[in-house]
Amino acid sequence: MKPRIRRHTFIALVALLLAAPLAPAARATGTGAHVEGALPSGATYVMDKPDSWNGTVLLYSHGYNPAGLPNPARNAPDDATKSLLLEEGYALIGSSYASNGWAVSEAVPDQLATLDAFTSRFGAARRTIAWGTSYGGLVTSMIAERHPERISGSLSMCGLLQGGVANWNNTLDPVFALRTLLAPDSDIPLTGLAGQAAAAAAADALASAVTEAQQTASGRARIALAAALQDIPGWNDPSQTRPGPTDWDTQQTNQYQALMLQVGFPAFSWRQEAESRVGGNMSWNTGVDYAAMVHRSPLYKEVGELYRKAGLSLRRDLTTLNRAPRVAADSEAVERMGLTSSFTGRLTKPQLTVHTTGDGLIPVSAESAYRRAVTAAGAAPLLRQAFVENAGHCTFSSAEQAAALDALETRITTGRWQGTDPVGLNARATQADPSAPARYVTYRPAPYPRPYDLAHPADQSRS
Repeated sequence: MKPRIRRHTFIALVALLLAAPLAPAARATGTGAHVEGALPSGATYVMDKPDSWNGTVLLYSHGYNPAGLPNPARNAPDDATKSLLLEEGYALIGSSYASNGWAVSEAVPDQLATLDAFTSRFGAARRTIAWGTSYGGLVTSMIAERHPERISGSLSMCGLLQGGVANWNNTLDPVFALRTLLAPDSDIPLTGLAGQAAAAAAADALASAVTEAQQTASGRARIALAAALQDIPGWNDPSQTRPGPTDWDTQQTNQYQALMLQVGFPAFSWRQEAESRVGGNMSWNTGVDYAAMVHRSPLYKEVGELYRKAGLSLRRDLTTLNRAPRVAADSEAVERMGLTSSFTGRLTKPQLTVHTTGDGLIPVSAESAYRRAVTAAGAAPLLRQAFVENAGHCTFSSAEQAAALDALETRITTGRWQGTDPVGLNARATQADPSAPARYVTYRPAPYPRPYDLAHPADQSRS
């Protein structure tokens, strides 16, 4: 299958997932009120309030929606979770954001305006919880840090908690390695993409090189090296074979699949849209020691074994990476991305974060990046982090999501964290829905490869 066809197939899948049909506007039903409307920004919103409202409103921020796809308002991650939360008495609200793409500067005010619209129609909530998934986890934490007076607490699930600048830096690293090692004579642009056509051409060119490399032992070793730079786990989709701890070949095959999606979308198409918003390239690898990064990676053992199997010198390839011409950032673009999408860590209300251990799109080490910022800001007691043992991005059961919300509400009510350990969260999940999976585990993510936040101003060199 050619890379172009793979991209179109994935876009259709994303459209199917994101474009859930909306019900008719402003109707009352036997289960409460359903309201749809539009904000002055052009964003739409959707609200569901059950007859037996418990007084808590959940302000849901949805994930990244690529340009060109439908942009409906959403107030829950999925239908099963929505039904369960309505049965528990929560009011659910959320907006579409005024535009698709990297729209943090629009998403935050649109979400707050949706909360205002709910209050105007139904009255003030007893408490408000901001929550979101994926890119919506970033939006949620931005609300928590910058508008804490509007909420009682926050829940970020599978969130992009490394922040915008760190995300684009770490998206650059694997494609830089792939181009340098697999297509050294090419002129594939990695940043400064002129438009979506240029992004698609660059993605196709690199995807072709990666597809060809996957057919050889040396190519597979180098693909594993690129995956290690982004902490892509060896089990990152529930449909994949789950490899054993030393099944390097299966791990690498699974990482290859995740890298092909990275090349097809975030690394080029989504980057180009984000660059257009901030007026330049917001990422860099000047001064980066890739040998040190790989040696720190939890995937270092796999990379070393695959290099030995291929008869290649890992040291030589790392030297090649470290000597290759680097990508410099546009300082103004970095500043703009940082202002809208990087974290201070200054929490003043409790926040719970949840991540799957096998996430190939936003690696679980993003949680370490956020804890780093929060700890530096002196707000660590307000943060709890929990982990679900599963492959995939945001692949939580409805019960696991309900358990996280229940644990956060307990903290808001009592002022103390209780039952946020795996035993406590699994018990909450089983109580919410005994038929759904409950897979919280004890887990410690590795440090994020290249963190960037506003709590460490002296630690952000890009020269």
